[in-house]
Amino acid sequence: MINRVVLVGRLTRDPELRTTGSGISVATFTLAVDRQFTNSQGERGADFISCVIWRKSAENFCNFTSKGSLVGIDGRIQTRSYDNKDGQRVYVTEVVVDNFALLESRKDREARGQNGGYTPNTGNAGATSTNNFQNNGGSQNTTQNTNNQSNNAQDPFAGSGDPIDISDDDLPF
Repeated sequence: MINRVVLVGRLTRDPELRTTGSGISVATFTLAVDRQFTNSQGERGADFISCVIWRKSAENFCNFTSKGSLVGIDGRIQTRSYDNKDGQRVYVTEVVVDNFALLESRKDREARGQNGGYTPNTGNAGATSTNNFQNNGGSQNTTQNTNNQSNNAQDPFAGSGDPIDISDDDLPF
């Protein structure tokens, strides 16, 4: 049996970090994922997917993301149920996140925070980017700058300043 989920989307609100009674960190968030097709008015719909992430990864996720952050997640679908305070059975389907990747630059994230929400990229002259999933909540970015700027051995991203432009066609899934 296979139960694997890979999603790329934006957070609909800041993730909520809590701690269980036994001291384990858990964060919940909702990811808005655009649909591949448009409706008759040319608008693209979105699915809003509930996600949960545990332990140190949850703490890292909350420290580096906020409302509007573009993230990639890798996990599995889980269904569970509980009885609410009115005695009714409530069924929940959510993605349990194993790994995540931050898919936007710190500069874009900070600019979005200052502007109060999502700010689309204004272009990507001369730079290409690839993002790979990595364990423990990290992300690996490789940026090649074709503007003939010198490479800084200390920081490979120094002076690049170009936003990362990722469309659905760029993703391998």
